[in-house]
Amino acid sequence: MNTKSLTLSNIFFILNPMDKFVIEGGRRLEGIVEVSSAKNAVLPIMAASILATGEVTLQNIPEIRDVSLFCRLLKKLGADLSFSDKTLKINCTSINETLAPYELVKEMRASFLVAGPLLARFGKTRVSFPGGCNLGSRKINIHLKGFERLGAEVKQEGGYIILYGRLKGARIYLDYPTHTGTENIMMAAVLATGETIIENAACEPEIRDLANFLNKMGARIEGAGSSAIRISGVSSLYPCEYSPIPDRIEAATMMIAGAITKGKVFVKNAPFKFLGAPIAKLSEMGIVIEEKEDGVLVTCPEKMKATEVITGPYPTFSTDLQPLIASLFCISRGTSIIKETVFDNRFLYAQELARMGAKLEVSGDQLTIEGVDELFGANVMAQDIRAGAGLVLAGLSAKGVTVIDRVYHIDRGYDSLCEKLSMLGGKIKRISL
Repeated sequence: MNTKSLTLSNIFFILNPMDKFVIEGGRRLEGIVEVSSAKNAVLPIMAASILATGEVTLQNIPEIRDVSLFCRLLKKLGADLSFSDKTLKINCTSINETLAPYELVKEMRASFLVAGPLLARFGKTRVSFPGGCNLGSRKINIHLKGFERLGAEVKQEGGYIILYGRLKGARIYLDYPTHTGTENIMMAAVLATGETIIENAACEPEIRDLANFLNKMGARIEGAGSSAIRISGVSSLYPCEYSPIPDRIEAATMMIAGAITKGKVFVKNAPFKFLGAPIAKLSEMGIVIEEKEDGVLVTCPEKMKATEVITGPYPTFSTDLQPLIASLFCISRGTSIIKETVFDNRFLYAQELARMGAKLEVSGDQLTIEGVDELFGANVMAQDIRAGAGLVLAGLSAKGVTVIDRVYHIDRGYDSLCEKLSMLGGKIKRISL
């Protein structure tokens, strides 16, 4: 039974944390599936709504746990919110709180994105150290160094980051092109006096989307999506309507779902121009990828070839995709290698795939996978959003029944995943105990 429901009065997507996915594998996926708006675009845009006085209207918003968590945080700060038919309305005019508390921020790293907007608008904020998926060290000092360059005072006290001060434009060099760090500093700079230049900025399309949203509200940002972003500060921002870009990670998930089941899947709204790295690797494996007017068609051969993946900042192969392609490597011909350069704890899912009959070996930042003829259903556990999605893909391919625990991780990033895969012919259901 699908227990998913939406409480419109408080915009929380109610899902039982004890839910499981049960998958009967071995079915070829075929048909059309449509991807939702990008989680990694929606969350920073929600944070940026703090900068406007008035009601921001966001369209095509996915019903995922991370959106619900971020709604709770904005509501805690004093914002008014409503959600109906995938449209989220946020009015931050009445925000009267600059404290982002531990009990909310601990659940999702993206919560730290409120630091930049709160600092810019109110000249002060107190934000708990962020939590989220257990992927190893994900330090926030790059965010803090950027805030300091803009003139903020930074203190750490009792598990909180305290920021205060009037912001002035500055030239900021990022030691690493961090995605959320670039976004946080960019949001802080839009109301700063003078000009800010962010060098070695992250180039993800979601950053460009955030800049487009901010510019629509009256900001003056140039170069977002490149390694150099120029921001001319303005005195205020006004509300607007906006629809975030499609989710390239979900699109790639559905592409790999088609491939791992030897199927033929059309992924509607897949942002082809942002999928260069995964398309290149899937093509190397012998999978046929065709760009169409409104999406991508994926056709898989009977046997796929092994290949090598090295993760890195966009436009290289995304670290979010490596647990997904790992499942595909498990049933490919030959030896595949994944080298992880972003996070230091992202191979925890390997032990779960091994329970399904995969042959893998972890050595430091490298995962070596020897392809097998088939995987077998087993009881496994999701470790994080993308690792969980990778197990779903493995279960779709496997012989027998796979039961996945801790699917609340998957719910953080995927809207109606069971329903979408079922529409393609997969036999997958959510159960509550």
